[in-house]
Amino acid sequence: MRLLLGAVLLGAPVAAGAAAPSVPVRVGTVVREDLPISIGGLGTVQAWRSVTARAQVNGYLTELDFHEGQEVHRGDLLAVVDPRPYAALLAQAEAKKAGDAATLANYQVNYRRDSTLAHDQYASRQQADNDMALVRQFQANVLGDEAAVMQAKLNLAFCRITAPIDGVVGFRLIDVGNLIQNAAQTAIVTIQQVHPIAVVFTLAEQDLPRVQEARARGTLPAAAYSSDEETLLGRGTLVTPNNTIDSTTGTISLKAVFANRQDLLWPGQYVNVRLQLRVQKNAVVVPLEAVQHGPDGLYVYVVRPDHTVHNRSIEVGYQDARVAMVTAGLQGGESIVLDGQSRLQDGTRIAAEPAHA
Repeated sequence: MRLLLGAVLLGAPVAAGAAAPSVPVRVGTVVREDLPISIGGLGTVQAWRSVTARAQVNGYLTELDFHEGQEVHRGDLLAVVDPRPYAALLAQAEAKKAGDAATLANYQVNYRRDSTLAHDQYASRQQADNDMALVRQFQANVLGDEAAVMQAKLNLAFCRITAPIDGVVGFRLIDVGNLIQNAAQTAIVTIQQVHPIAVVFTLAEQDLPRVQEARARGTLPAAAYSSDEETLLGRGTLVTPNNTIDSTTGTISLKAVFANRQDLLWPGQYVNVRLQLRVQKNAVVVPLEAVQHGPDGLYVYVVRPDHTVHNRSIEVGYQDARVAMVTAGLQGGESIVLDGQSRLQDGTRIAAEPAHA
């Protein structure tokens, strides 16, 4: 948040002989600016898509063609299972198809010849019908052979395990030389898509109507911060709330998507998410540390022209970790005390020190 705080030096220390010394404080200027109104929640970073690569055939693992932590793309080769048994099965299936095709061709010739002879009454109709049955039988055999060839080709292709998505590979889960059993569902490596990446965060169920109302006006921006809310990790947009409120906690989960071009977000990371609902135009904004809590409510110390302070009650309509939006008590342009309030009371003379924005 850009805080337009004016560093103001108010007067000099009280001259010798004054009743009381000036109290050193930091001051800033109340500003008017467009203030994003947001709500926040704790979130967990998740891969946009996550896939565990497994072999679909049995055999010995002969190659691993990736490095741990490597970014891979869809179709990149990850591993190879020994293809020789499956190449032999393909050759066997193709040989059987060729043999059945040759037999089929022979029976088709027989059928045409016997049909002609039967038509001229030089052969029985029964012989022609038998030839037709054999032709149909071997036509079916050839179709079955073609299916077997397709299955053999598919199994041979399965010997090359490729990446189904773009993402970053993790640690390898098996080494070259191990026997892979398809029935055991042996995992080779896990791929996590981190461009883009998702953050799932929670809000109180009471916040859901405000979120839905804001969504009806357009896409909602989201920002992910570190756990101390000081470091911005990425900006994204809200995808959707979950379809169910957790009745045990009274919270609703929401998912946001982030481009994550700098890889500052990583699966499993805890972050604080700020979801922007709207922008309050020309809001009166003060740093949060200026707002004090008293028995009669909230107040700030306003600096008078004579370098004394006045305790002024205010009303706050919104606040986040850095600033507060004042809805009553300030107009903008006033000088207020940011630090050192514990030594002040109404009428105390101050000596201002530079305030850092």
